[in-house]
Amino acid sequence: MHKLSDGAAFRAHEWTSGDGLRLYARVYETRHGAARTVVCLPGLTRNSRDFESLAQHLAPRYRLICPDLRGRGHSAWDPAWQNYQPAAYLADLAALFTSLSVTRLAVVGTSLGGLLAVLLPSMLPGVVSGTILNDIGPEIDPIGAERIRGYVGRLPPVRSWEEAVAQLKTVFGTAWPGVSEPTWHRLARRSFREDERGIPRLDVDPKVGDAMRAAPPTAPDPWPVFRSLGSLPVLAIRGALSDILSASTFARMQREKPDLAALSVPNRGHVPLLDEPECLAAIDAFLAGLS
Repeated sequence: MHKLSDGAAFRAHEWTSGDGLRLYARVYETRHGAARTVVCLPGLTRNSRDFESLAQHLAPRYRLICPDLRGRGHSAWDPAWQNYQPAAYLADLAALFTSLSVTRLAVVGTSLGGLLAVLLPSMLPGVVSGTILNDIGPEIDPIGAERIRGYVGRLPPVRSWEEAVAQLKTVFGTAWPGVSEPTWHRLARRSFREDERGIPRLDVDPKVGDAMRAAPPTAPDPWPVFRSLGSLPVLAIRGALSDILSASTFARMQREKPDLAALSVPNRGHVPLLDEPECLAAIDAFLAGLS
């Protein structure tokens, strides 16, 4: 078992993808054998460490599974970068659930993780009990999409943790106004990992950016996929400053799904960190209400 100085204990779990990659997840076990399972799926360049604060909050009551998608964190990089796309991620998740004998789960999905969360119920009927979408919807604001295309896989290397923090502020400063200096340093430790020389390196395969930029500029209408969630309980969280989930898309989500639980988080862009008091309260209420 591993335990962070300010976090909950977890164990490392490894499994193998259908195409032979060794993949990694954190598993936070409770002392309650019948505790419900919550799977936390990170964003495009992110990893399982993003959910440390949420895990500390939820782990006493739930079993949490926080995977690193292929090419991120402790999961292997894919030599065929064209596999950095949803179909491969979904297949990896299905194998993960099998390896841990998970047959029922709630999902917390941030950004890309939220897109995967929307697709999971149709791929695994009857498995998902509820879904929390963190700053993602059927339509992605072109302004934010272009911003992300511009930096993913293209950021210059840093030489120290001080430079890592500075780079993180450059990329996310407008999304997280008012974040304290200690928090910025914690966020840097979630984004970078030291190499064999002790130098911080972004904990993601740069080819993830190539895969994103190679995606077709147009896609099929995404709203039918959102509507396919039907009566599945969904909580949608939006950063009030988000340039990915627009206010108009967020409003349409509520019109398309009248039973949608919705939360707008002030002073957060893309994405809320899920340690904000209003986020924790909404997540608690949502998970407690699932059957």
